[in-house]
Amino acid sequence: MGADLPNKFLAVAAKGAACALVVSFLAACGDGGAPKNSAAKAGVFTVVVDGSSTVFPISEAAGEAFQAQQKGRARVTVAESGTGGGFRKFCRGETHIQGASRPILQSEMEACAAAGVKFIEIPIAFDALTVVVHPDNPVTSITSAELKKAWEPAAEGKITNWNQINPSFPNMPLKLYGAGTASGTFDYFTEAVVGKAKSSRTDYTPTEDDNVTVQGVSGDRGSMGYFGMAYLQGNTSRVRALTISHDGKPPVAPSTETVIAGAYQPLARPVFLYLNADALELAPVRMFMDFYVTGGARFATQVGYVPLPAESYAELDKRITDRRIGTAFGGHQSVGATISEILARPLVAAPETKSE
Repeated sequence: MGADLPNKFLAVAAKGAACALVVSFLAACGDGGAPKNSAAKAGVFTVVVDGSSTVFPISEAAGEAFQAQQKGRARVTVAESGTGGGFRKFCRGETHIQGASRPILQSEMEACAAAGVKFIEIPIAFDALTVVVHPDNPVTSITSAELKKAWEPAAEGKITNWNQINPSFPNMPLKLYGAGTASGTFDYFTEAVVGKAKSSRTDYTPTEDDNVTVQGVSGDRGSMGYFGMAYLQGNTSRVRALTISHDGKPPVAPSTETVIAGAYQPLARPVFLYLNADALELAPVRMFMDFYVTGGARFATQVGYVPLPAESYAELDKRITDRRIGTAFGGHQSVGATISEILARPLVAAPETKSE
């Protein structure tokens, strides 16, 4: 295993393995390969999680529950650099776990392969990508075609009023808030709504922190924004979700029920964890991941996402136990996939070979 470990883990791999079966390893094993910080120096192992702001609430809930269970013997840090920014750290071996609101891309697979980082892909929950407005906005429903008209590159500097989206909408200035370009939510929204990933007007307020979108939309009657459904929970007095109709079908609200029924396509999507497979040799990381995945339904429900079926979490925990490396998406975005389809796909461990 040693030659395959990322540099961050090399110096501590043997030490982590030696402590794996000892209850007190969390203090005895030092920093265990995590980036150096004060908690690690104090003798408390730190499990390092980064990535998507969409996945952040689930990982935060799991991390807090795990720390409470461990009674100070372990620490979990959860940051939100965005899916793209998080993958850059993950593929350099700087983090143990990466949250992602879209699958790993070809270029990221290549970066991980170049650094010797092997990954295990875990779809942890489903999300209903939610489009929100100010509570006083009279618009209650929008079509996918109207969303495209508002967000496509051709709208930049031109679609600046609600009544330009639809003449029945109010004569009110339009202000937009959304995910930053390093965000997996940005990639998914643009592909699902505009038809091409990363294709968007740029005259909007971008952010990797969805709370910024909540604050922006709640402070402007003419605003529109989008984020993961968990950020609607606790903010329903500040923002209101639009119902969305697609391909002439009746408008549908984002909810657990509509996602499970398959009615909220194409804006229903899986969200992911990517695990550094070699970091799982470190007992605290493995313990946390077992805790996280087996409790996945509880954590997803707690923060406002849609849990997978119980048998799916059991299958995913087995994926960790068996060290099943790779992605079910082949390095490409996927719109409209169901969890059963995803779990049935073969895993691709290496990036595709580019044709000459």
